[in-house]
Amino acid sequence: MTPDKSKPKNIDEYIAAFPKATQELLELMRKTIGEAAPEAEETISYQIPTFKLKGNLVHFAGYERHIGFYPGSGSTIAFREELSGYKSGKGSVQFPIGKPIPLELVTKIVKFRIQENLDKAAQRASK
Repeated sequence: MTPDKSKPKNIDEYIAAFPKATQELLELMRKTIGEAAPEAEETISYQIPTFKLKGNLVHFAGYERHIGFYPGSGSTIAFREELSGYKSGKGSVQFPIGKPIPLELVTKIVKFRIQENLDKAAQRASK
């Protein structure tokens, strides 16, 4: 959630509400996700930055001590070993501020999520 608790209208507004160092990390996440999913639409959902492609793809958010990444439970299970060095929950991962974000891993997870969403959309279409 943004530090001033206002509801952002877009990702630019969301990121602008954070301190400079956090803004840089959020922009890095945005760029990495956008490059991995160039067809995805940027939006705000649940009051945090969201990328959509055939449904919600991934979300991310800034906090005082970490950047939250929300790829869904299938991703955190599939990448459990690679995410083992980070605090995580069902469908969420915390990348501590002050440590490098594993951008290659973020890219792999986003591509995994794209395939999940495309598979689900194809299944719905075939019914």
